[in-house]
Amino acid sequence: MKPPVFSTLGCRLNAYETEAMKELATAAGLDGAVVVNTCAVTAEAVRKAKQEIRRLARDNPGAAVIVTGCAAQTEPATFAAMPEVTRVIGNSEKMQAETWRTLTAPDLIGETERVMVDDIMSVTETAGHLIDGFGRHRAYVQVQNGCDHRCTFCIIPFGRGNSRSVPAGVVVEQIKRLVGKGFHEVVLTGVDLTSWGADLPGGPRLGDLVMRILRLVPDLARLRISSIDSIEADENLMQAIATEPRLMPHLHLSLQAGDDMILKRMKRRHLRDDAIRFCEDARRLRPDIVFGADIIAGFPTETEAMFDNSLKLVEECGLTFLHVFPFSPRQGTPAARMPQVRGPAIRERAARLRAAGDAALARHLDAQRGQTHRVLTEGPRLGRTEQFTEVAFAEDRPQGSLLTVTIRGHDGIRLTA
Repeated sequence: MKPPVFSTLGCRLNAYETEAMKELATAAGLDGAVVVNTCAVTAEAVRKAKQEIRRLARDNPGAAVIVTGCAAQTEPATFAAMPEVTRVIGNSEKMQAETWRTLTAPDLIGETERVMVDDIMSVTETAGHLIDGFGRHRAYVQVQNGCDHRCTFCIIPFGRGNSRSVPAGVVVEQIKRLVGKGFHEVVLTGVDLTSWGADLPGGPRLGDLVMRILRLVPDLARLRISSIDSIEADENLMQAIATEPRLMPHLHLSLQAGDDMILKRMKRRHLRDDAIRFCEDARRLRPDIVFGADIIAGFPTETEAMFDNSLKLVEECGLTFLHVFPFSPRQGTPAARMPQVRGPAIRERAARLRAAGDAALARHLDAQRGQTHRVLTEGPRLGRTEQFTEVAFAEDRPQGSLLTVTIRGHDGIRLTA
């Protein structure tokens, strides 16, 4: 039997789910198919998905091509119309063992339904299929899926459905297994991580989950949380930031803009002062904390003065790792119907934001000279600090180890030790 070929586009959650699909496909005996797990966050992401499908179909002649993920969920007809595509599977269906059993030969190109995409909004539970060990050196654990918010630029709720949470007891048991397998670091992931618990009995918050993990899994060396919405940070999460050294001092914030009018038109739930205040509070509680952030350049109606407020946010929040997204209209979202900023202006603003991000990173790297860090090694000569800063080693080190190192300098991108 020839193993299926998997291709993942988009976010870390997609990558996690691909690992789960590999297990499901193997258990079902799927033979020699191509599976593309797509992203729908931008129109460019959908274009890249189509490009990847065509490439893989050329490289694997005769193989059945299965398309799933957010783009398949939001635009099933688009992919079903591609001659290369055999099946289109929704985001809920892809995590169900029964789906993969129906796809096994000889039925794959036979009588089964070509498009298997149901109403994602009707899904009320997270998939029960959890994997032990995604990631070679740190493990990623999906604790939440979906989103109840409706930001005007975002199509993802229609690809992922409403917010739903994995119960805390299930999460803790999985992390115990991961630690037992030798993982030193676990990362909690989700689509809207700070909404974790709202659908569970008693309405626990993300901070409650973090505290419970750290209390019940004492052998876990490092716990990290992925992208959060800072306005939804709860009291226990802030308490964990202040008092729990095993919670890593790095937060990636979903900020998106630094101008109040643009934030309102994005239908965000915070103002620029809220973002600045959160960063000040978190840094007061944990002086070594660093922040990454997503910022969109050229959102519809953005003037130069509005953009300048976003640019100034890099310094006012003390951001270190910047993810810059030039705005592109996503069909089906309210922002696509708003007055658009011209393409050259969007690209120029994105370039200025990236330059500000490069300067912020350089300041952070400079400040680490002579500092001592605990580094998790990811390769023979590569690791990451507690603050998720990359470190390059001059000599080979044991992979998957926690090492105490002294920083000698940096190369403009990563630290050297």
